[in-house]
Amino acid sequence: MREARADSTKPGATSKGARKRSDLIGLAEEILFEAGHEALTLRAVAARADIRLGHLQYYFPNRADLVDALLGRILESALARLAPRLGPQGAEHPAEEIVHMLLADHKDIRLVRVFAELWALAGRDEAVAAALARFYGSYRDMVSEFIGARNPTLAQELCMQRASVFIALLEGASLFRSGIADSQGAGADVTLVATAVALLEDGRS
Repeated sequence: MREARADSTKPGATSKGARKRSDLIGLAEEILFEAGHEALTLRAVAARADIRLGHLQYYFPNRADLVDALLGRILESALARLAPRLGPQGAEHPAEEIVHMLLADHKDIRLVRVFAELWALAGRDEAVAAALARFYGSYRDMVSEFIGARNPTLAQELCMQRASVFIALLEGASLFRSGIADSQGAGADVTLVATAVALLEDGRS
């Protein structure tokens, strides 16, 4: 009984607490998108939530806890979007269609900018870097399995190599296609799609 009472005092242990925690993470994501990772502080989140700093610290004792929770939500959501596209259901679609589905995410400026901020934060925070490494590892595994299913004669190592290049190609392109870094014309998109499809299919352009 003592253990049960102790567990009930944990932040987010109740449904109301879980909703509040989720709302706070959502506000943190808004700040990350609007002002960047340097502006993401406990005081900034508390101010936006219109609560006292001590109240926020009940849920997230320090910035690292808040960033960890935010990172978990963002990356879990990203993997959930990728799974149906690159899983068994995705294998039923032409590779070019899958590529276009993945590139459609580049139109979501919020998503692209949030990831750009996470990349920047990873350069300074080892925990964030480790979380991103796990995310991209899972992403690479999905793409590798997708490539292997379409190209049964390819060695697993080669599938992994192509998956890494495929991800680097699309992730880098997101900065240009979203307009954050620059803009690119339709001609560049044609080349991008053709290159990505070749990596998924047989590697020949």
